[in-house]
Amino acid sequence: MLPFPTDHPQGPPVFRFAPSPNGPLHRGHALSAILNAELARRHGGRFLLRIEDIDAERSRKEHLAAIDDALRWLGLVWEQPVRQQSQHMDDYARALDELKRKDVLYPCFCTRGALAAKVAAAEARGVEWLRDPDGAPLYDGACRDLPSMEREARLAIGEAHQWRLNMRKALALIGPLVWRRFNPQTGATMDVVANPLRWADPVIARKGLPTSYHLSVVVDDALQGVTHVVRGSDLEAATDIHVVLQKLLALPQPLYWHHPLVMDGEGHKLAKSKGSQSLQDERAAGIAAHSLQAEAFLLLAQ
Repeated sequence: MLPFPTDHPQGPPVFRFAPSPNGPLHRGHALSAILNAELARRHGGRFLLRIEDIDAERSRKEHLAAIDDALRWLGLVWEQPVRQQSQHMDDYARALDELKRKDVLYPCFCTRGALAAKVAAAEARGVEWLRDPDGAPLYDGACRDLPSMEREARLAIGEAHQWRLNMRKALALIGPLVWRRFNPQTGATMDVVANPLRWADPVIARKGLPTSYHLSVVVDDALQGVTHVVRGSDLEAATDIHVVLQKLLALPQPLYWHHPLVMDGEGHKLAKSKGSQSLQDERAAGIAAHSLQAEAFLLLAQ
């Protein structure tokens, strides 16, 4: 049997698949969904579908319908109702307020363009700009130490801003952290030391929203009682941020397994943003659902 998180009430294990309806699913999504459903089946657990649609500009109804169609084609069954993040902004706003009360957030008025210009100017001078695990330039903290009067004045006039986590202040409050990786075959667990500083001060609430991916996912996992998070290895580093937020908000910490990614013919991970072949296209070309199930079971056996 799989291990159970020590800070969760005992009960059946809970797994979730949480796609964003901002583009067509690809084979990697299919395998991740199958893995979660299969682990839930093997261990008498629950399988949830969650729609991560906080990005209203990119989320599309046709992609939402395609997700439902693809998962049913794969033979998966999930609990109802399905949680859609866009319908639960109040939950994220309450969590955001709690972080503000702990004084670990600050408003950031910088734009992506301004940061990109700084990075370009520095690199033109031969200065290497540090980057986060995803390869994006680290934020330089320009708004972190703004005088409080200036900060309040800019907020008062409604200047566009996002909320960033002051990572050093947060870690001073909560101390070093670990998260637990589980082995889906043996049930063994191991502690992984978190390294949140490699993210500098991540965005916790985006402009015009009370949340970001990082805040929404930890709030949702807690509210839905998720005990085992199974997702691609490209999200493993982000777990550092998630355990910080879980500790700050006194939320339970699931166990994690980050499965290998599906790569394309050139050795790059499949991605919507890169126009990787969609699952719908593969279906049209004749791929069978059972072949994807077999591929997922091979990942479990590794």
